[in-house]
Amino acid sequence: MKRRTWVLLLLMFLALGLTSPANGQAGNARISLLGRDDQPLSQLVDGNMVRLRIELPSPVNAEMRVDFLLFGVALPVGGCTVTPSQSTCESEAFASLGWYWGADGGPQPQRLISAIVNGIQAEGSLTVNVIPRPVVMVHGFNADFHTWDSYLGPQGYLVELGLRGFAVGDGQVSGVMKTGSFSDPFTRTNSIAQNAGSLSKYIDNVQEVTGAEQIDLLVHSMGGMISRYYLDRLMIEDDVAQLIILGTPMAGSSCAALPAALGMMLPATLEIQPGYMVGVFNQQIFRRQGVPFHALAGTKLLDAVQSPCTPVPSDVVVTVDSVKAIPMPVEEIALLHTELNTSRSVFDEFVTPLLKTPPGEFEALADPPAGSNAPLSNQFSRIFTGHIDQGETRELVIPIDANVTVANFALFDSSRSLEIAVTGASGNQIALDPTINGLVRVDDPSTMIYLGYGFNRPNPGQWIVTLRTTASTPPSGADFALAAQFNGGAQLQVSQDKTIPRLGEAVNIRAALTAAGAPVPLQTARLILRKPDGSVETLEMNIEGHEALLTVRPFVNGIYGLEIDVTARSTDGFLIDRAAFLNFEVQPSVLQTRLVQILVICGLALIVVFSVFLVVLLRRRRA
Repeated sequence: MKRRTWVLLLLMFLALGLTSPANGQAGNARISLLGRDDQPLSQLVDGNMVRLRIELPSPVNAEMRVDFLLFGVALPVGGCTVTPSQSTCESEAFASLGWYWGADGGPQPQRLISAIVNGIQAEGSLTVNVIPRPVVMVHGFNADFHTWDSYLGPQGYLVELGLRGFAVGDGQVSGVMKTGSFSDPFTRTNSIAQNAGSLSKYIDNVQEVTGAEQIDLLVHSMGGMISRYYLDRLMIEDDVAQLIILGTPMAGSSCAALPAALGMMLPATLEIQPGYMVGVFNQQIFRRQGVPFHALAGTKLLDAVQSPCTPVPSDVVVTVDSVKAIPMPVEEIALLHTELNTSRSVFDEFVTPLLKTPPGEFEALADPPAGSNAPLSNQFSRIFTGHIDQGETRELVIPIDANVTVANFALFDSSRSLEIAVTGASGNQIALDPTINGLVRVDDPSTMIYLGYGFNRPNPGQWIVTLRTTASTPPSGADFALAAQFNGGAQLQVSQDKTIPRLGEAVNIRAALTAAGAPVPLQTARLILRKPDGSVETLEMNIEGHEALLTVRPFVNGIYGLEIDVTARSTDGFLIDRAAFLNFEVQPSVLQTRLVQILVICGLALIVVFSVFLVVLLRRRRA
């Protein structure tokens, strides 16, 4: 009996010896943090790729599971298995995202790393210093790095969190985007793709000076489109931890049609339009490479009479529906477009919690399918454009048809100095009131409008808008574009059979007008075609009853803007004036691309041959 007891005790002792960490002396384990170059680290930048390694004093007799823990974080950040007769193992590489932040939102400049071996805490640990990720900020249309003045500098928001901020174009590192300038509005902007290239170089430079492998991208307005292109087409490594979006029109903004009608800041003013974003951009740019998106939309305008060129709710130029056009979480705040990138509440309530995302909270989702939700179909009058000299007065006649419930007027003024007077269909001048008419003046050129106002249930007939210069109007005068947006009344529907045609391929344009659901015969129909070089061609459309048709064949690569203007007479005798806006882009074919590559290679070869010839010739002369 005693012999059997001793045998059982011996077997239990052996079993404990085989399964206990003490068998491998795990209690004295040595933990190392390795960087991309496999060298041990005592300091890292939040988000950098790392591996964890454990080393036991002696080989183990049985397989042992190792889980690595950060102090204050419940779930393991990595793990590995020590196999029999081995004393070490290493985790797979992973991003140290969120290591600088604790679950309570407090900074964690030092992190304690420990290990659990076969379910038992090992005695060895490692302390590593953590530097927070830098924040790269991307401005939008007709703007520069000063968009982010509230975030930059010693008094900026980011300093309060101990974060280092970089805004594209600020000179901290090289890299500048070109999205338009009112000081030279007829100079061409870069395309979204070109600006994305500048952003890519800027991020590379930020990573070089900071040692960060990942950055947070904070973007405003068109900066979100540029950043999406960068993520889809240009980002090679996992360079971005998250994309934080403030007021980006993912389905475009109709307000962009005003400066585009003047030929200003092209191609940016074409790329921002709904026809381009929905029909071209979102069909091709949808890959996110695992980067989570978070967006904020402004909802300051809720009454239709307040919104000059977009449906409501909106932030004046970007609707909530446009921000929500692609799949991503979207929060809302009652602010204007120009306040989203300056507001303290936006920083405190939306941006800061995202920048402080702790370990384990970064969720990489699969790419959504191509495409996006289409925005509501806006109904506009034609765009009235022109130039007004100092001291001059200009009258514009805008017909409003029956059953229009709201008529909004949007004025783009290159000088932001013109005054307006409105005469209704009755012939009486109307005093514009900020409450009744939603009168708004926006002095920020990035909004693409200067002045807006509206009328509830306007009387049908001819309305007259009078433009006058003021003492602040430059001696050279001002360029203007004005259009009316209608709720109710006649409806113009336009379509195109291709948004990304090949060079020389036919694009068929169709327009149809209805009122109260019934077709309305057209009197006139024309298409104003703005070509990639900025030139404009006006084409008469073929009218067949209530429809107008036209075929366009593009023979130059690039983005085209189309304004379709129609007029008709309603059954009650009122003139109907409607316009709609489309876009398509002719992109280089594979054959064109290969031809260019061949020409480049041939050119380089000729340069090399010529250089060799010169060297030989010089040597012969010296000889």
